Amino acid sequence: MNDNRLRTHLEPTVLFVDMNSFFASCEQQDNYWLRGRPVAVCVYTGAHGCVIAPSIEAKQRGVKTGMRLNEAMALCPDLVPVQTSPNRYRSYHTKLIRVFKRFSDDVLPKSIDEAVIDLTRYQLAYKSMPETAQRIKQAIRTEVGDYLRCSIGIAPNAFLAKLASNLQKPDGLVIISPGNIDEVLGKLTLTDLPGIGANMAARLQTGGINSPLDLRYASPDRLKLVCKSIIGWHWHLRLNFGGEVDLATHAYKQMQAIRSVSTEQRQSPDGLETILRTLCLTLERRMVHQQFFCRRLQGWVRYHNGKRYDDELTFSIPMQDGIELFDLVLSRMKRYQEMHRSGPLLNPDVRQIGVGVSDFIPANSVQYTLFEDSSRKDKFRQTLHAIKARFGKNSLIRATELRDDVPVDLIGFGSIKDLGE
Repeated sequence: MNDNRLRTHLEPTVLFVDMNSFFASCEQQDNYWLRGRPVAVCVYTGAHGCVIAPSIEAKQRGVKTGMRLNEAMALCPDLVPVQTSPNRYRSYHTKLIRVFKRFSDDVLPKSIDEAVIDLTRYQLAYKSMPETAQRIKQAIRTEVGDYLRCSIGIAPNAFLAKLASNLQKPDGLVIISPGNIDEVLGKLTLTDLPGIGANMAARLQTGGINSPLDLRYASPDRLKLVCKSIIGWHWHLRLNFGGEVDLATHAYKQMQAIRSVSTEQRQSPDGLETILRTLCLTLERRMVHQQFFCRRLQGWVRYHNGKRYDDELTFSIPMQDGIELFDLVLSRMKRYQEMHRSGPLLNPDVRQIGVGVSDFIPANSVQYTLFEDSSRKDKFRQTLHAIKARFGKNSLIRATELRDDVPVDLIGFGSIKDLGE
């Protein structure tokens, strides 16, 4: 889908589907014993593991995303910790998208648990959008999982549909239209609007815009001045049905791979290096899949004491090989340690490790140097990942990947760009 459009559209024909407590609900779907119980999906289930997805029942008991497991269990003693199962969530995501595409060809996954279904071109086929939304809910229950629930927002554009989906959880169905938008916005604060955080809210308030209704009725010129960019005009379009600015499928601007580190892993320097290597190989796989190379690399480490290490570099010869990226990040860490006479950056206080790549160019635009033709290595990577995609990630393994301490596979709510349909 790439259907941004600058024309007035007043009919609520865009649906935003938000799966409720998706990771936990997938676990409850596959394990009958977990149903009705407060469940916390965690990367690691040790006392200091982090809750990444509480179930509906856990949320009702006050458990929130980001809590440490020991804190969550003090709040909810009968909480059931479950280790994350990324392949399960990916599988359910794929099944959901398949169901959505039966209703419309215009489906845009926004994250692993959210999708836009644009029915604007299907108004003759679906005379009642609320009835169609109920049919989608039923199709999810009967064809994907009877324990899965979703909230659906319906509006003339994707932004307002997402806002509507947030207003009634779980299992909600809310419509925003020209007839009720002022009533809806009048009950909300600026930070209730998707995409407005504390910093943006402060900027708007400095410009005299103190509420969603103020935002709706401010002129486009004033909004551009306050927001200091075209974003202000986009807010005017979203809240006044003047066009669609959220349905384009954007190309990658950057890729990131991030891992939280368990207590056991942070005790071993080799284990921390293995995590770093795995992150770089993950970025390699994504770049091979998307057929491009990077010219900028970022690496960072976050520590439990609140301190951080950040590094960024650019290179003239584009890179794609994960082991080369790993060697580069690791060598710069060691150089930093020597220059500043610091202790090891990968130490027992590490909380999180991350690597990012950006400044992409298409693979077919890469120019090889006169003295080093890497085309054979590039072809090897393509073949390697094609085999892994077809026969499984462990069907063919490089010697550099043969480690016993392979990190747990993780998935983020936004990690959908590499999922096949």
